[in-house]
Amino acid sequence: MIKWDKKGDHKMDFIKVDDTNIEKEHICCCITNKKGENCVSSKKEWMQGCLKDGLVFLKADVRGKVFIEYMPAENAWYPIDAPGYMHINCFWISGQYKGKGYANQLLEQCIEDAKKKGKCGITIISSEKKRSFLPDPDYMKYKGFTAADTASPFFVLYYLPFTDSAPLPRFKECARSGKIDEQGMVLYYTNQCPHTAKYAPLLSSIAEQHGTSVSVRKLETAAQAQNAPSPFTTYSFYYNGQFVTNEIFSEKKFEKFLQAHGL
Repeated sequence: MIKWDKKGDHKMDFIKVDDTNIEKEHICCCITNKKGENCVSSKKEWMQGCLKDGLVFLKADVRGKVFIEYMPAENAWYPIDAPGYMHINCFWISGQYKGKGYANQLLEQCIEDAKKKGKCGITIISSEKKRSFLPDPDYMKYKGFTAADTASPFFVLYYLPFTDSAPLPRFKECARSGKIDEQGMVLYYTNQCPHTAKYAPLLSSIAEQHGTSVSVRKLETAAQAQNAPSPFTTYSFYYNGQFVTNEIFSEKKFEKFLQAHGL
C-alpha cells in the first residue's frame, strides 16, 4: 500500500498489483467476470506474463477506474523504438474520481519509479486531439510531454525526456502507414485490455450472421505486437486495407458499420 498526502491533492492510498495480490485485487476497467465471460481472467493472465518484464500496475484503493500501467519500452507490446524509456500502456481516471489530483499522483509515481530504475524518460501513445481509448493529449502536454513522432491516421507518440541527451523515440516503420495488405475486415488485438476478450469474438459471431467474416489477428507475444501494422496493438480494426478505428466495437456500433458498408 502506497500512501499519498501532498498539499492540494485529495488523500489517497494506492495499491501496486503484483504476483502476491493479483488474484484478489480488481483491475479497474473490469471489476469481476460476468457469467460466461473471461475478461478479467484474460487480462490478469496477460499481466502475469508481463510482470517478469517489468510491468507495473498501480491503482487507487477504490472500486473504480483510477490507475496507471507501464513497463520498460523495450518490452512494451507496441511497435515503438524507445530504448531506455518507460512506456505507459494505459492511464485512466474516470467518473467521480476526476479532478481530484489522482492523475497527477499516479503520473508522478510513474516518473519517480522510472528515474529510480535508470530510465531516460517516459513515452505514451495518444493523438493530437482527445479520442476514445487513448489518453488525453491536452493533459499529457500540460504535464510536459511533447510529440516525438506520428503515425497514420492520427496516432502521436509523446515523450517526457529526463535529460537533453535522451534519444528521440519513434514509431517503427511497420506501423506508420495506417494500411495493411489484406482486404476485407481485419482485427488486430491483444489481451492488454480486458474487454477485447469479449468483443473480439463477438465481431466474428456478428459477421457470420451477416454472411461475411472478420480475419482476427490476436497478438500473443511482445515480439508480434512490436512488429504489428498498427501503433495501437490493443485493438485496431481495418477494412479493405485501411485503418478504421481503435475504439472497441460494441454490438450496436459494429452492426452500424456493417450496414454502412453493405455487409
